[in-house]
Amino acid sequence: MFFKSKATVSVLYWKSSNMSHRKFEQPRHGNLGYLPRKRCRHVRGRIRSFPVDDASQQPHLTAFMAYKAGMTHIVRDLDRAGSKMHKKEVCEPVTILDCPEMVVVGIVGYKPTARGLRAVSTLWAQKLSDGMLRRYYRTWYAAKKKAFTKHTATFEAKKEDRETLYNRIVKNATVLRVIAHTQPSKLKLGQKKAHVCEIQVNGGSMADKMKFAQGLLEQQVSVDQVFKTSERLDAIAVTKGHGVEGVTHRWGVSRLPRKSHRGLRKVACIGAWHPSRVAYTVARAGQNGFHHRTELNKKIFKIGDAATKGKGNATTSMDITEKDITPLGGFPHYGVVNNQYIMIKGSLPGPVKRVITLRRPIAPQTSRAAQEEVSLKFIDTSSKQGHGHFQTQAERAKFMGPRKKDLQSAN
Repeated sequence: MFFKSKATVSVLYWKSSNMSHRKFEQPRHGNLGYLPRKRCRHVRGRIRSFPVDDASQQPHLTAFMAYKAGMTHIVRDLDRAGSKMHKKEVCEPVTILDCPEMVVVGIVGYKPTARGLRAVSTLWAQKLSDGMLRRYYRTWYAAKKKAFTKHTATFEAKKEDRETLYNRIVKNATVLRVIAHTQPSKLKLGQKKAHVCEIQVNGGSMADKMKFAQGLLEQQVSVDQVFKTSERLDAIAVTKGHGVEGVTHRWGVSRLPRKSHRGLRKVACIGAWHPSRVAYTVARAGQNGFHHRTELNKKIFKIGDAATKGKGNATTSMDITEKDITPLGGFPHYGVVNNQYIMIKGSLPGPVKRVITLRRPIAPQTSRAAQEEVSLKFIDTSSKQGHGHFQTQAERAKFMGPRKKDLQSAN
């Protein structure tokens, strides 16, 4: 017979009293806050809420739409007092977004009601581009293309009506948004139909907002008019689709033992006999990816100018080599970035060429990391189609020497 001493019993009691619950030690797999995990009905990331308006600021736009080009990495000195990496070099991944200018084509004012915001009135610009008009048709080539033709023809004659709508918005509206669209003609997307969204105008009184918005009609808005370097933003997009996938990859549940009957990448028990149905909380196979997601507080590392010959837009104070942000051979599955670009720390949802909606941060940015000023030392532009060794074509040619076709062209 085995007898336990008092000391052994006290140790066992101490261990049992400090044990946690299973829901903390091994919680459920997958977050139920994202149900249902189904395909999104639209490709563009939609802004469900805008930052809180502050009348003490100057009128400004709160969002912008860009296109994902690819990723690279940078080297910088971390400026974060109290961190072990303070004043030391860090290498961080970044995402490059192609940012052709957006065009403002309309103004809409809203007033609050018991059932949410209600539109007071809408003002449209005189001319709308074909990219914008294509959004009103499913088959552009077969359409009569009558959208906004009467509006354009009678624009000057209805000046008094527009002034009436203008005054109605100033008097009754509490929220003002502009209607803006992208310019896919400046990219090689294989798409001519523009993406359209409403962008809220924050800051100042309603009269100041209307004056600011009216000055933007038919004008191009660049990304540096909305965001600044070292600020933060929220990224809204639809993630990369993976089709129908099993429960192990979709929910991250554990595999069953090796000799399990009829497969092991399954959920063994999907519920009790009664109630005689499967609960929505049970992990099941189905659609994975192509979900609408919002990522908060992404740091802006750089807003670069458009690519121009002889002037690199990826040079830094430490790396003075004249080079553009496009890596050798172009971004895989995207190509060359010729427009303004924005560099954001980390990854963003969605594949390349997908439109990503950028919104000013909806949460107050008071942390030390949020207020850190970013100063880049090096931006990698080597080829992303393998183990790239060269930052520019000139560096590659200097190392490799003259090629056969170079000698033939010289002769």
